Amino acid sequence: MEHGTVIIGAGQAGHTTAMQLRAAGYDAPVTLVGAEPAVPYQRPPLSKRYLLREVEAEHLRLGTPAGRGKPEVNLRTGERVDRIDVARQVVVTADGGTRRYDHLVLATGARARRLPDSLVDGLEGVHVLRTLADADGLCAALDEAKAVLVLGGGFIGLEFASVAARLGRRVTVVERGRLLQRVVSEQAADRLRSEHLRNGVDVLEGRELGSLDGENGRVVAGVLTDGTRIEADLVLVGIGAEPAAELAAGAGLAVGNGITVDDLGRTSAPSVYAVGDCAAFPWQGGRLRLESVQNAEYMARAVAAHIAGRAVPPRPAPWFWSDQYDVRLQFVGLSGGADRVIRRTAEDGAGFSLWHYREDRLIAVEALNDPGAFLTARRLLDRGASPPRTALADRSLDVRTIAAQALGRATS
Repeated sequence: MEHGTVIIGAGQAGHTTAMQLRAAGYDAPVTLVGAEPAVPYQRPPLSKRYLLREVEAEHLRLGTPAGRGKPEVNLRTGERVDRIDVARQVVVTADGGTRRYDHLVLATGARARRLPDSLVDGLEGVHVLRTLADADGLCAALDEAKAVLVLGGGFIGLEFASVAARLGRRVTVVERGRLLQRVVSEQAADRLRSEHLRNGVDVLEGRELGSLDGENGRVVAGVLTDGTRIEADLVLVGIGAEPAAELAAGAGLAVGNGITVDDLGRTSAPSVYAVGDCAAFPWQGGRLRLESVQNAEYMARAVAAHIAGRAVPPRPAPWFWSDQYDVRLQFVGLSGGADRVIRRTAEDGAGFSLWHYREDRLIAVEALNDPGAFLTARRLLDRGASPPRTALADRSLDVRTIAAQALGRATS
């Protein structure tokens, strides 16, 4: 009997895997198992338009994972998987049920890091933001909140801060390092910091939470390690995420910072794959785990192609974006190890882009309100093309012309 493919995790990566299996002509059974009660939905709007009530929950739905005329996908929401028996190729659910598989795809994602229980001490008003249920709770909390404390100056924290400020709340961001230290350059962080300050947000960098004060079971303030007391009736904990790799570890799969996979998404167990936020793949001699829609969708396409016996597409340069106030940051590539940065003003003068080089090789581009530069940079990095640094530094030369010449050299 053909058991087909079981996908654990019904987020972007799991949903895309199911869709791509059907698109590739895979007609064996496909079962998509999600622990959340909601049907698959988009997560990026949760920290932006959804909190502003600019989009309703039904408009976040990713849609049916099977295309017209394709075999159905068995979508199981609200079903939690307890363990995996890789020797017998069986998935065991929390209610004791079993599902056999020929191929298993782990799309278990990541979970928001929380403050230690000893620090929260059961206080209400302390939130994280990862799921639709988290966002619904924050929507209700924002209706009543007057003062908001955001712990963590990463993307989730800053996007939430921008929403709260736009809603007229008093907002303080506390970051133990500098804003977005792990992911963007100082110049990009400077631009975003100035936007938060302009919108009335207090930004405290190089500071850290020491304790929370509460009254009648609710948070009323955060106290920093230097003794500063910040009144807050809503606290958003945005201190990163950790891969949901427990199922894989319990099944004996290789796990590090995520589930260890090869370039095809294969884990250390036969017929078991991992995709998306939970997976750590080979990258420039090491391993990389990315939390982005683009990476989730690429890995899903690659794994689906491999299972279906189709050609696996090449990995594109990683990219992501963030919307804060009227600023859109778009980033392609990874800038670690850059030794030269070239700044160019956007053609319309409203934004700018930062072109990161390692020696003579272009490795990343940050674009702030400069979508043209971002799209050009994606084409260049996907093709491994690097314009001469001297050409980019010449403001009299158009970026598209410079890129066309570089792309021509890359194909010659």
